[in-house]
Amino acid sequence: MLNRRAVKNLLGELPLTAEVYWQLFQGGRPVTRSFSLRRTKKRLPEWCAQAQQALAHNQRDESASKRALIFATLRYWIEHAALLSVALAGSGHEVTLGYLPYPSFDRPLTQFDLRRNNAYARSVLKPAAPLVETFSLLDTRRSPAQPLPPELAQAVREVSLRDTQYTLQIEQVETENPRSPSGRLFQLRQKRNRQAASALLAWYQALPPERRPQVLLTPNGSILELGAVFQTARYLGLPAVTYEFGEQRGRIWLARGSEVMLQETDDLWRTRSSQPLTEAQWEQIRSLYDSRQNGRLWENFARLWQGLPSQGGAQARAELGLDQRPIVLLAANVIGDSLTLGRQVFSRDMTEWLQRSVQFFAARPDVQLIVRIHPGERYLKGPSVAEVVKAGLPELPDHIHLIEASAPVNTYDLVEIAALGLVYTTTVGMEMAMSGVPAVVGGRTHYRAKGFTLDPSTWEEYFGQIERLLASPADHRLEGRQVELAWNYAYRFFFDYPCPFPWHLLDFWTELEEWPVARVLSSEGRQAFGATFEYLVGEPRPDSQPVEAL
Repeated sequence: MLNRRAVKNLLGELPLTAEVYWQLFQGGRPVTRSFSLRRTKKRLPEWCAQAQQALAHNQRDESASKRALIFATLRYWIEHAALLSVALAGSGHEVTLGYLPYPSFDRPLTQFDLRRNNAYARSVLKPAAPLVETFSLLDTRRSPAQPLPPELAQAVREVSLRDTQYTLQIEQVETENPRSPSGRLFQLRQKRNRQAASALLAWYQALPPERRPQVLLTPNGSILELGAVFQTARYLGLPAVTYEFGEQRGRIWLARGSEVMLQETDDLWRTRSSQPLTEAQWEQIRSLYDSRQNGRLWENFARLWQGLPSQGGAQARAELGLDQRPIVLLAANVIGDSLTLGRQVFSRDMTEWLQRSVQFFAARPDVQLIVRIHPGERYLKGPSVAEVVKAGLPELPDHIHLIEASAPVNTYDLVEIAALGLVYTTTVGMEMAMSGVPAVVGGRTHYRAKGFTLDPSTWEEYFGQIERLLASPADHRLEGRQVELAWNYAYRFFFDYPCPFPWHLLDFWTELEEWPVARVLSSEGRQAFGATFEYLVGEPRPDSQPVEAL
């Protein structure tokens, strides 16, 4: 006897069954609460009307118009992409919005329910025409007999692996074992990502050359179907811009031709590193750093970095029972975090880097090692760094101290008493350098090789640099030019790298009250955000405006 899922899968393969069912029995309503676009349905006509009015009043150089394809999946990204599509169309660009109507990225969905979601999304987005052309990748199919090109298939597999690592917060995945949780999830992600890549490939190749998009925009670009689509664009030679949102309201991260989560700042640093900070800029970065140290929110930042204010290094030393032997601070990332996956330089992954580092110091009782687990672990479900450390060294000697994520210890107090820092990709490494502490960087992070950290490329270099620094810790404190470089870079990363943008993903429904589409497309809005919108369609990176201008 067929169960309900089997029946749905069967019906999902029959033409029009899902669409007719949705139309007759749901009458325009969402299929599930997890894929409800009610607010978009309500506001989309208003956004389009404002964009049309802006097009009628603003003079636009037709030669500057771009054919842009925006891709999104999941409810929140589709809603945000719909708003962005309208704004870009209102700026004079020819915009197509492609989407996949998945309500979640880690749970299977029957073909019947997926097609009902598809019918619902199509009806919600229909009022965007003729301003924005919309289409679902579900409606674009390649023949199953046409496999992905090998190069693209390998790139999609890597995205699927990263999806699994990130979702489960693990680094080792049993890709060939469908009975394991990681194997099951990997196969689900592999199937969906391949379908997305195949569909975009078919859609693009079916277009006449003069109608093909000139640029692809997609959130993130590292994970999920977003990553699969980005990799497909790269395979096709289609210029791509990826974007994400960090902890700052009113700002957006942008990357052209690369995954935005790589946070590539090389070009920015190349042009800004020789520019000394002004007094106002020094005041701004010092104020932000003080807030990070003391667990306070700062202006448009929405995250607390510490659970308690700084208590001072002396108190931290006393509470942890530390003596006068040199202190090495290993500041860990969260296992499986998006800022660690695929960032290995000489280690297999962060797990190996952690375990080999701790094992090295187990044989160095002349030094005290503090492993500071990232406070963010408290809010996540994956394995703890503590488990990883103990798996590599079951019995911790007395001179190795493991500071749990929830421990009432301020990380900056540990920086104050450290002679040396070890980091994978955490921003703490940059902040160590700002405090004069030499930091050895084990992973590929945005501040690596910027002139104020030690950046080994092999295990031999890594341990050799540690040995050299520990031979005479006092002689290797950073001073002068290197410390100044670290502060300069920190300013550029926090204030120049993010671009002004009116609608943060987490708050855009609220921010629309202050920055409706009409205001964003007005002369005031173009002055504030125009350069960012142009970068979104592939123009050179704009000069960032200071935060206070927003």
